[in-house]
Amino acid sequence: MELVRPSKIRLEVSSHCQLRCPSCPTTTKAIHPVVGSGLLSLDAFTRLLDDNPWLKVIELSNYGEVFLNPDLLPMLRYAHERGVELRVENGANLNYASPDVLEGLVKYGVRAILCSIDGATQQTYAQYRVRGKLDTVLSNIATINRHKRDYQSAVPKLTWQFVAFGHNEHEIPAARAMAADLGMSFEVKLSWDPDFSPVEDKESLRDVAGAASRREFKEERGVDYMESICHQLWDAPQINWDGKVLGCCRNFWGDFGPENAFRDGLLPGINSEKMSYARQMLQGRQPARADIPCTTCHLYVDMKSDGRWLKRRVPSRRERVMSALRSWLGRQHAG
Repeated sequence: MELVRPSKIRLEVSSHCQLRCPSCPTTTKAIHPVVGSGLLSLDAFTRLLDDNPWLKVIELSNYGEVFLNPDLLPMLRYAHERGVELRVENGANLNYASPDVLEGLVKYGVRAILCSIDGATQQTYAQYRVRGKLDTVLSNIATINRHKRDYQSAVPKLTWQFVAFGHNEHEIPAARAMAADLGMSFEVKLSWDPDFSPVEDKESLRDVAGAASRREFKEERGVDYMESICHQLWDAPQINWDGKVLGCCRNFWGDFGPENAFRDGLLPGINSEKMSYARQMLQGRQPARADIPCTTCHLYVDMKSDGRWLKRRVPSRRERVMSALRSWLGRQHAG
């Protein structure tokens, strides 16, 4: 069995969201049976860091909005004290954040925030980010920038992510210019829902995003647009707000229990029999199994259909022995 002890994990701080984006599984409640609606507790967060001193990086965002967790500020402070780097790169809508948290993002050195802003005007933005207020988002970004100047800090690095649709593609140049004025990087992302407001100017989208759709991306490159997600089972496993081990940020179909990262320990959770089997499945070394969440994911289904398995460097015997030893030491420490 290949044991992993990554220095980075993904940890859902809040699965609640105040927006109602039409294609989002949080809006449709598809996430509820497994992910549920909840908030990471401060106690669970501090114990996780205390019990796993080898953790260096934690991604805080996934299906919900990070800034809705009322304990976010003390979490930022505690991670900073422990020397753990925090990121919000899966995405935040930034429609609400308390003044103290906006300052804390800079004061406690959050490294990066990806802001989901799919429009340059309120009318366009709100067609997908339903209930969202663009002026509020831009004001919060300006406040972060002011604190960065006050603290003479280069972080958090801010990225404007623009999901391209038919109703907003004409505003990509204006949004890019607005991002530049705010000192933000700018990225155009291809939509995961081809049926919602499909793009019309495909040639222009190819120029800025490399393809006009995720399907076209795969046809031209031979790999899925989001295949990198599968590597998270090794490099940055997803942990739910309640300690369920989800493996990757996409999974909301089932957990990799019965091990729970908070109750049973992080290392036992991410090295459970089901997680280890899933990693072998993704490399084509084991057949699909009904109790593994990856089995029904289109990323795995396409890999299996194409006979094109995930490529991972095979660890040497020494690396496997050291990994097993680190895992054992981690369990002793947790005990």
